[in-house]
Order: sequence, then structure tokens, then C-alpha cells
Amino acid sequence: MNRGFTRDPRYENNPNKINNQKLDRKTTGRILRRLFGYVLKEWPLFLCAVILTLLSNQLSLLGPSYSGKAIDAIAAEGGVQFDVVWENVIRMLFCYASSALMAYILAVLMIRFSQRIVYRMRRQLFEKLSSLPVSYFDTHATGDIISRISYDIDTVNASLSHDLVQVMTSIYTVIGSLIFMWQISKPMILVFVITVPVSIIFTRYRSKKVRPLFQKRSRKLGELNGYAEEMISGCRTIQGYHREEEIGKRFDQRNEDAMDAYYNAEFYGATLGPSVNFINNLSISLVMIFGGILYMFSQNGTVSEASLFFITLGGIAKFVQYSRKFAGPINEFANILHEFQSAFSAAERVFRVIDEEPEPVDKPEAKALSDVSGEVDFKNVTFGYTSKKTILHDVSVHAKPGKTIAIVGPTGAGKTTIINLLMRFYDVNDGSIYVDGNEIRDIKRDSLRRAYTMVLQDTWLFHGTIYDNIVYGKENATFEEVKAAAKAARIDSYIERLPDGYNTVLSDEGVNISKGQRQLITIARAILSDSPMLIMDEATSNVDSRTEIKIQEALNELMTSRTCFIIAHRLSTIQNADTILVLQNGEITEQGNHEELMRKGGFYSTLYNSQFT
Repeated sequence: MNRGFTRDPRYENNPNKINNQKLDRKTTGRILRRLFGYVLKEWPLFLCAVILTLLSNQLSLLGPSYSGKAIDAIAAEGGVQFDVVWENVIRMLFCYASSALMAYILAVLMIRFSQRIVYRMRRQLFEKLSSLPVSYFDTHATGDIISRISYDIDTVNASLSHDLVQVMTSIYTVIGSLIFMWQISKPMILVFVITVPVSIIFTRYRSKKVRPLFQKRSRKLGELNGYAEEMISGCRTIQGYHREEEIGKRFDQRNEDAMDAYYNAEFYGATLGPSVNFINNLSISLVMIFGGILYMFSQNGTVSEASLFFITLGGIAKFVQYSRKFAGPINEFANILHEFQSAFSAAERVFRVIDEEPEPVDKPEAKALSDVSGEVDFKNVTFGYTSKKTILHDVSVHAKPGKTIAIVGPTGAGKTTIINLLMRFYDVNDGSIYVDGNEIRDIKRDSLRRAYTMVLQDTWLFHGTIYDNIVYGKENATFEEVKAAAKAARIDSYIERLPDGYNTVLSDEGVNISKGQRQLITIARAILSDSPMLIMDEATSNVDSRTEIKIQEALNELMTSRTCFIIAHRLSTIQNADTILVLQNGEITEQGNHEELMRKGGFYSTLYNSQFT
């Protein structure tokens, strides 16, 4: 039923269309809260990760302390104190080795942690897609939807598995280093009073500039995927019309747009890290200069050991190491900040789908259809996909149980729209539709749709055996019933000739068999179904005339007990229909059986004669 995209009128003024909105602070906060909600659902793993982070960083922070003590023991007045040196060196090595081991375990744990969150998110996204109305897929490119399921969620996964660890490590390391530096020399901390605010202000400024670029990158990649999916699915038509060069140029333009968006996001995001790194290196240089001055004052006796300005050589070594630990995480955070921007943009696109309104719930008093006879009434139905254009105008149709209603008319007259309304893929704007005297908006959707079997022009087969594809219409069917349905559809003899018979595996969408054979399998699926009503939209358009006659014989016998709605351009398939509706410009201009319409000499007669004269 999907009418494609980019040219569909329902795209106009689409409120769900991806725009160039910026992720403001409020939106970012909302995304963080939602991501944290996923984290809390995996709280045992997250708690273990936090504990490992604390232990690993605490051991890492103790290393410089032992290093400083070893240096002071080397520079002692009475000579080198080797026992103190070796004791502190061993402790330092133990701390660093233990910290590295815990960091490794943490990395493995975070991979598992992020994968479970991504699994939950992807499952939630797919479940939402299965509950969305058909109108959503009519107005969104398939490639863009797939991009959200794959690329966008993988981007979120990368941040959860790597960047989240870095953030936790950075916070603890910064706080721990600051405490140790405060204990070593309070005056030397004054250096960071200048450099840290400069670093924070610069980071915030650049982040505001970079954030929209990552959202644009995700959008352009989605557009590129959508276009590629459309062109691949239409490759035969493209080659048949020798349009490869033009299509290639259009792809190049979209590819260039995506590349430019990707480059701009990565380029301006990457400049953030080196800039902050320069500021941090400047702070370390100032620390070493200031520390050297204090050390000279401490050595020549200008300041006493009790003074705040007193410092030893080991103290300077410790302070420099802690200052690097203090500045390093700030730099790392700046480096991963642009990754967070990308992750937030990707998460926002995923959450936008998850937040889409599903099909409206059934009314509380809605009832399930049972013992359906198949009487259908359209009463003064008016409908349009958009408020600007009405497709159907005051259409009234009455279908008696077990009768066949054929719908013919020019392209764009509204034939498929009637099918969409019958199945309640869309609800009417005005008027009502009744099934067995029940207004369909008062009927539960699942029972309404189970009352129909659909055979469409665009066949749909999934990856699996031929048997699985046929039994899809009736999961508890026996093999004998499946075989009988295949015989009725005139496909049984072909299946039996295959090496694996009904166990032959079809590739995706059945591309390893002909289009006509795919159509016959879908007809066999429809024959197997117990539904009291049948919808056929150009169901025999992909088979040859001889096969069409055989199928029609089987279907005519089958349709005697079903209410059938048939859309057909090949009028040979509907000559025996009980009622033929001629639809033009959204209005029924003629109706009657074949003989009646031929006697009228109107549009139907002209159309019929044009096909058979």
C-alpha cells in the first residue's frame, strides 16, 4: 500500500517530517533522562561498573603519591633511602597493574551493558514500528526508518559502551586529583582557577556551534539511505530506461550532501579536543613554573616547612602528575563531547519514532466481529489524505454478503483509497462504513482485519520455505490444506518439481522465483485463509493470460462464499462481478454489472472496447 515517498502529496506539511531543529538544553536534558531510564533497567551491571570505576581510579590516583614519596627518599639529606624507594616503587607498580586489570574488566562489562540496552531500545523501536498506522510508512522513507534502527542505535551504543565509562572515570579522577593537589600545595591550585574556567567557557561555546551539525549529519545520512533503498528496489526500471547516469548524478548530490554534513560535524567537533588540550598543557606548564619557584624558596630557607608555600621535589612531582590527571579527563571529556552530540542527535531521532502516536486505540465499547456474513456499506464517505485535497467525494456503496464488487477507473481515481478505508488503515473524514450493520469505528481493528484476506499487486514473501509463506494465512493449517490451496492457485505442480518441494527456501521477497510464481503463492495463501471477505488489488496482473484463466476459475468457485472487492485494470477478470463500480475523480459515475454498463455506453464501455477491440 505504500505509495512511495518524495512525490506523495501526504508529505506536504507533514508534522513528523525531520526538520532542522536544534537540540536545545531542554531537549538534551530530556534525552539524558530517557537514556538514564534504560541504564536503570540494567542497574546490577551499572552498579558493578560504578564500583569497578571507583576502585580502578582510586588505585590509579594512589600511584603518583607513592612516586612522590620515592623521589623524596632519593633526595633525602642523609642519602638515598633505598628501602623506602623500593617499597614505594612496588606499591606504585601494584596500584597501576591492579588499576589496568580492573579497567579491562570494566571495558568488557560495559560492552555487555551497552549491548543489553541497545537490544532493549531496538526491540522497543521495532515494536513501535509494528504498531504505527500505515499513514506513517506512507509518509516516511523506508531507508530513513532503517537508518534509525541500525545507524542511529549503533551510534547510541558507541557512546554507552565507551563514552559513558570515560565520563564516569573523568568525574572521579578530576575530583580525586583535586583533593590530592589540595593536600600537596594549596597555592599551586590557583593556576587552575584561571585555566579551568577558560576551558569550560570555550567548551560550552563550541558545543553550541557543533550540536546542530551532528543532527544534520544524521538527517542527511537518513536521506541518503532512503534514496539508495528506493533506487535499488527500482534498478530494473532504471536500467530499462537507461537512466543510470542521471540517477548516479542524483545519488552523487545526496552523497556529497551527506559527506559535507559528516565532514562539518567531525571537523568542527574534532577541533574542540585539541583546543582544550592546549589550554590544559598551558596549565601544566604554569604549574611547573610556579612549582619550581616555590621549590627554590623552600630550599634556600625563604619559607619554612610549616608555610603553605613550602614544597619538596617529590611534592612537585606528585602535583605535576595529579595536574595531568586533573587536566587529562577534562581534555578527554572535550574529545568525546562531539561524540555525545552525535549520540544525542541519534537518540533524538530514535525517540522521535518511539514517541509517535500509534494507531488510535479501539473504543472502550468496541466489539469484536464474529460470524461475519460480509455485508459492507459505504454511506456518504468523504476522505482525503491531507486537508488540502479530498480523494473521495460522498461515495456510497452497498455490498451484499457473498457478492463480488469490482472497482475500475483511471489512475488516481481513489480505488486503492477505498481499500485503505475498508481495512481501517485510515478513518473517513465524513460519512460511515458498516460491516454487518456495525460501524467499523465501533469494531476492534484486529477482528475487522482478520475478516479480510488481501492479495495485492505488490507481492510480499518473507525469507523462509514456500510452505511457511503459504501457511502464513492460516498458521494451524495441515499440509493437505496447504497442498489443496496450492492446487487451486495452479502452483502445486511447479512446487512439486522443485528439488525440495514445499520446503524450498525463498530468499528475501522471493527473488529466486519469477514474479508470476510469487503472485501465485500469495494467491494460494489467500485461498487457504478462512476470512469471509476478500480484497484483490490487481492480483493477477503478474501472470500470463493462460494462467490467469486457470486462476480465475479457481477464484470464481472460491468467491461464491465470500464478499469480494476487486480492483482491476484488466477488465477480463471482472466480467462476472455482481457489481462494477466506475470511479472517476473520487466519485462513482457508473455502477452495474458488465452487461448493464456495456449497454449504457459510458466510460466503462469505452474502456472495455479499448482493451478488446
